[in-house]
Amino acid sequence: MSLPPLVEPVAALSPTEAARTARHRALAGLGDLGQRRLAAAHVAVVGAGGLGSPVVLALAAAGVGTLTVIDDDDVDHSNLHRQVMHRHADIGAPKVDSATRGAADLSPTTTVRTVRERLTPGNADRLLAGAHLVIDGTDTFPTRSAVAAACERLGVPLVWGVLQEFHAQVTVFWSAPPPGVAGVRLADLHPPDDVGDVPTCAQVGVLGALCLQVGGIMAIEAVKLLAGIGEPLLGRVLVIDALRGRQTEVPLRAVTAAAAAAPAAAVAAPAAPRASGPTPGADKTTAAAAAATPPQVTAAQARAAQDAGATLLDVREPHETAAGIIPGSVLIPLADLLVAPTGAATGARPVIVVCAAGGRAQRAAAALRQAGVDASVLAGGIAAWPYETTPA
Repeated sequence: MSLPPLVEPVAALSPTEAARTARHRALAGLGDLGQRRLAAAHVAVVGAGGLGSPVVLALAAAGVGTLTVIDDDDVDHSNLHRQVMHRHADIGAPKVDSATRGAADLSPTTTVRTVRERLTPGNADRLLAGAHLVIDGTDTFPTRSAVAAACERLGVPLVWGVLQEFHAQVTVFWSAPPPGVAGVRLADLHPPDDVGDVPTCAQVGVLGALCLQVGGIMAIEAVKLLAGIGEPLLGRVLVIDALRGRQTEVPLRAVTAAAAAAPAAAVAAPAAPRASGPTPGADKTTAAAAAATPPQVTAAQARAAQDAGATLLDVREPHETAAGIIPGSVLIPLADLLVAPTGAATGARPVIVVCAAGGRAQRAAAALRQAGVDASVLAGGIAAWPYETTPA
């Protein structure tokens, strides 16, 4: 469902800007009013790299009135295959300088405020203050956590995207959405204690063109929220598999108060996503609450259960399982499992779900239990496994 627009419109566009954005103004649902809302909007973009580059260019071209671009890095030669806002002549120069030039070349009426500073928990509120909406294009989880925490304190929506290799996820977090809409936070998707050691793009690589796709989707989410049109990705995670040309979505809802009070409790997606997308907060039945707290087993119990025929299901990412898995495990990354939980069913055999520390396994097991699978969780994850592991 559409949400109320985030900004009041400017009184009128200049004749030049009206002509430049004529194709936007012709869109049913956006129109002149929506375009005037974009002109009044202030968006903070954290990171001017692979995701921030297309976001800045797209939002400037869209006619967003003010962009604050926050990045402390300089352009490197290795950036140019994916960070399309920068040019070869920019190597060694601050990335935020490219934002000023790129936006001005597309939209002379857009004001670009550049901040050449690394965002931290200590300065995040100051750097993001005044923005109607924040877009996170950073590439480290500590920075992402700082951005998300600041957005929660400020009460503004956060458009969030992440990608590595050929895969990506995009969603919207908002801790204080309009009345009647359930809030969703970063911790509902990635519990802080289960993030693990995330590799960098330098270690595992990233498909350059995927940055443009994901950045474009993030810019679209911003336009929808600012203008109050369409159905934002609040309560839904868009999962992209570029190699297979697939886009799927996984419903996401906040951890309930009861689940948050239970040990290692986590929220789970319904058994299968609906084509029209879920209604945020609509899936809080007693059965769902019970499924959200699957039982846990010790390493010794898991080993005995595996010997008796149970399936050990590892929902970590490939870069994690490459370091070692429990022998005989079935490997299905969490995002893939949540799209189709019944695909992990193994007849009547029980399933024990494994991840790094337990948080992702809780979500996976809850989804499996909703799908009718007898699923439990290895307490403590692979970190608590005292026995041998083998290469994936």
